[in-house]
Amino acid sequence: MGRLFAYMANDPDRVRCAMHPARKLLRVSAEPGVSFDSWGVGFYQGEVLLQRRPKAPVDPVDFYDLAKELRTDCIIGHVRSGTVGQPKNENTHPFRYRQWLFAHTGTVEAFTTLRGRLSDSLPQFLQRDVRGDTDSELLFHLFLSFLHDAGQLDRPAVDAQSARTALRSSIALVDRLCAEEGAGPSAMNILVSCPEYLLAVHGGAKMAYRSVHGRHDLERIFGDGGLGRMRIPDHAASRLTLVASDFEDDQIPEGWTAVRERAIVTFTRADEPVLENV
Repeated sequence: MGRLFAYMANDPDRVRCAMHPARKLLRVSAEPGVSFDSWGVGFYQGEVLLQRRPKAPVDPVDFYDLAKELRTDCIIGHVRSGTVGQPKNENTHPFRYRQWLFAHTGTVEAFTTLRGRLSDSLPQFLQRDVRGDTDSELLFHLFLSFLHDAGQLDRPAVDAQSARTALRSSIALVDRLCAEEGAGPSAMNILVSCPEYLLAVHGGAKMAYRSVHGRHDLERIFGDGGLGRMRIPDHAASRLTLVASDFEDDQIPEGWTAVRERAIVTFTRADEPVLENV
């Protein structure tokens, strides 16, 4: 268990505007019987930057406070309630490889048995890059290995279709190996991004998104005075999107769009979200 969060927009100066209405949703407190052991935020500012804290937070994790001053158009955040691997930097999400960011909640079924087989399926240079001991990091490198097999990994820009295909192949391989061990499909939510787009996979706890596009949407949300004092400029061309999963009460927030089970959603800065089957 844990929490996933992502943000994508076509304007790097709108992080505060987009996140403020969802501030309560993006504040993560430990539930009875559940403890968090680390949190992390990854974002783009010309390069990929990470802020990771591999220690149990004393206070609730407030993604709004963590991100509101960032100047970026893409963020992935994660709070970890670890099921595999001890809390340390190498096990803290998001994971990064070149231009890619990756975060995941849920657990690969039968991972103790499958760890060696998953690792052996990677090319050696990706095996050497795995520094932690989580199922999440191996799943990320499995995605990278399918990009490599398709001749895409070394390209500075990878089209979204190729990335979706690699992600589907990764999930299909994990499900097949789990089935061979007598286990069912793994319940997992995944976020993966590059500078051009964000992919979200729903296969575990509830996932939803909210996209705000243009003056009408922004006035509808901010027009009651709540953020009016922030002097929001003309937003006629603005598109702001938040994605989250693993909600504390397991309820989709009002005004958000639920992602259907076993679906993959592609978010870009300019287009409406595209939903497809995994």
